[in-house]
Amino acid sequence: MPKRINRIQFLKKLQSINKLYFTIVDLQKIFNLPKNTLYVTCNRMIRDKDIYRLKQGIYVLDNSPQNIQKIANILYFPSYLSCESALALYGILNQIPYTSTFITKNKTRKLNLGEQIIEYHQIYPDFFCDYILQNNLYIALPEKALLDQLYFVSLGRAILDYDELNLHELSKTKFLKFSKKFPLRTQKLAKELVKDFGKISVTVK
Repeated sequence: MPKRINRIQFLKKLQSINKLYFTIVDLQKIFNLPKNTLYVTCNRMIRDKDIYRLKQGIYVLDNSPQNIQKIANILYFPSYLSCESALALYGILNQIPYTSTFITKNKTRKLNLGEQIIEYHQIYPDFFCDYILQNNLYIALPEKALLDQLYFVSLGRAILDYDELNLHELSKTKFLKFSKKFPLRTQKLAKELVKDFGKISVTVK
């Protein structure tokens, strides 16, 4: 019969470890117990909502969208949060997207983590730049996040609701400087949009 792990001790031990998520292998090292015992324990903890399963074999104590984005950033690296997801986080986009969008130099892929959909969009290495580490999450600078979105709009792979944009705090200088790294069709969209910088909301083009 599998050994039953004390719930309080289990949670306290995980909380004492500075780690965003735990795999079964991690749990084996921490508790020195067989996989079967740990799977039984995890299933019980999930049922009681003490922990959460993001995907097979990956567990978290915190399943907030912000924590899941940090985990997504680690699972497919290098990558950074951008496009509508970053714009919403900065308050530039009024809408909150259902999908968290990351930019990567790796292949495009889609991932389900818990109840969140994560999309990684491949971009040319020359465009993989102008991002920062903020609260343990790599995220595009505001101007770059908008340009990444415009880039995919120019390719017909994304849309942008201009009427939902707040551009009054963006830097025209940074935006135009960053735009020069992109193809001409993206630069054209950027030159049209920069006319609305400084306005609270943008008129639909």
